[in-house]
Amino acid sequence: MVNGTRPSEKMIVNCLPLDSGERRRFAQAADGIRQEFVGDDSMRDQMAWPAGVPEGMRAAATAVIGNVPPAGMGDYRNLEWLQTWSAGVDKYLAPGVLDAAVQVTNATGAYGQSVAEHLFAMMWALMKNLPGYRDNQHEARWHDLGAAMSPHGAEVLVIGTGDIGSTFAAMVKGVGAHTIGVRRDPNKHADGIDAMFGFDALDVLLTKADVVAITVPSSPQTRHLLDAHRFALLKPGAIVLNAGRGDVIDPSALHEAASRLRGVGLDVTEPEPLPAGDPLWGMENVLITPHVAGGNHLDVTVERIIEIALENVANYAQGRPLRNLVRR
Repeated sequence: MVNGTRPSEKMIVNCLPLDSGERRRFAQAADGIRQEFVGDDSMRDQMAWPAGVPEGMRAAATAVIGNVPPAGMGDYRNLEWLQTWSAGVDKYLAPGVLDAAVQVTNATGAYGQSVAEHLFAMMWALMKNLPGYRDNQHEARWHDLGAAMSPHGAEVLVIGTGDIGSTFAAMVKGVGAHTIGVRRDPNKHADGIDAMFGFDALDVLLTKADVVAITVPSSPQTRHLLDAHRFALLKPGAIVLNAGRGDVIDPSALHEAASRLRGVGLDVTEPEPLPAGDPLWGMENVLITPHVAGGNHLDVTVERIIEIALENVANYAQGRPLRNLVRR
């Protein structure tokens, strides 16, 4: 039993867009627990998977796999476990969305490669003036934009050294950078990090950084972590990259500081989407992408999302601890 519910009373509603072979694997992992597959595998290649549970199944569901609308969670009166296919679960942890007894697990571990590669590409583009050359191309201008920058020998500060941060750190270390990590527990090792520090060292570390890469989630502790004070600590030629959450950077402070930096790469913004009139759109040294670093843009991400959910279905069926538990 899990959470006091007998196996015969359990029902998993699976919204993943699975093919027939994958459904068989999930059914086997459920070990006799009823599992309803409501995902459409024809939606597999969509960048945003739909997740809808028929109204008639909601009250009986004890587990749901998928990013179902948070506004309707009150319909799931017997829910014990929610498995998202996203890494971020902020909207489900907001007060009043889920009962405190519902376990929430996410897809952390699925997105490291995709988001880290995106950050890596943004870093290179800003170092080599590629956004400016692209702008010149649109105007048929043959013009040298001046000195470039190399990651070789650069001090790269990675704020948040989980799956994404450590994967990015390993990439930049592989091209000659020295990597410094910041995390809540500086005694905890992370691959790719040469030296680890706590958040209490952040102000000093910012003064030394050539590149700052942010991968932390949104929380009261990380909101506006980079504010006017901390932007002022950065070298004039530094690069700031953010693929964590937009509210980690104070937008007003960024507007003031961006012109003195070499470049800013943003896959997330505050607010999001970024309004059409925001001055960041027109800044030549700012590279903006519309929150696309993660998602299911790589096949390997989809495979990992499915494997994480599959493992947790087996854990749920056998009464074992769930992987990627973000709330007990």
